[in-house]
Amino acid sequence: MDPVIIKNIVAGLTVAIGVIFPAIAIGKIGTEAMKAIGRNPEAASKVQTAMILSIAFAEAIAIYVLVIALIVKFS
Repeated sequence: MDPVIIKNIVAGLTVAIGVIFPAIAIGKIGTEAMKAIGRNPEAASKVQTAMILSIAFAEAIAIYVLVIALIVKFS
């Protein structure tokens, strides 16, 4: 196989596998935040702030995966 084809396959697998866990984490964070707000509506602003911050950190991992895939593809 051609090295270019292998690079494309590795980059695609990197993104496919590397984005699964941040997506699961974001879903879990959102679910738990909605449960917490449902149990204690007065704390909604504090829960929402923590939820958005946690989602941003989980999303950052997905962005790092994208950067690594681009490095593999174009190196």
